[in-house]
Amino acid sequence: MKFNKRTYKNPKDFFSDLWFLIRNSSRLREITKKKLISPAFRERLMLAVTAVNGCRYCSYYHTRQALKSGIAAEEISGLLSGDVANCPQDEAVAVAYAQHWAESNAHPDPEAVTRLQQAYGRERTEAIHLILRMIRMANLLGNSWDYLIYRISFGRKGL
Repeated sequence: MKFNKRTYKNPKDFFSDLWFLIRNSSRLREITKKKLISPAFRERLMLAVTAVNGCRYCSYYHTRQALKSGIAAEEISGLLSGDVANCPQDEAVAVAYAQHWAESNAHPDPEAVTRLQQAYGRERTEAIHLILRMIRMANLLGNSWDYLIYRISFGRKGL
């Protein structure tokens, strides 16, 4: 069986994500403090990206966080299977964008970025991108760890 989850392919990509998050750490704290993105909205974004990247650790953790933030189990299940139909109307554009963003490996179509900015404005769009970059890094690290386990177990574990 082949390992087919998205992982970091080289150290450059990892350090690029890490440096981006370090440079923007104060902005991440500001987003949380200002409540620019509610906890439930943040979890929907994270679950949408995690569903695409398939990180089992993030799926588990963010499912628990989503439940704590008040998201119904049916909606969580839908998000983890790629369905955004049960999202609140005012968050659906961003959650669908998060899926596209993850599917395009953080290189979304310019039209999609424009649509996101039209729907949420510049400040919230920047906040959404920070959240997406943060969960991407967590997903790829979790999957890279699983790949290591897969390799050292000769393909018996880590899927």
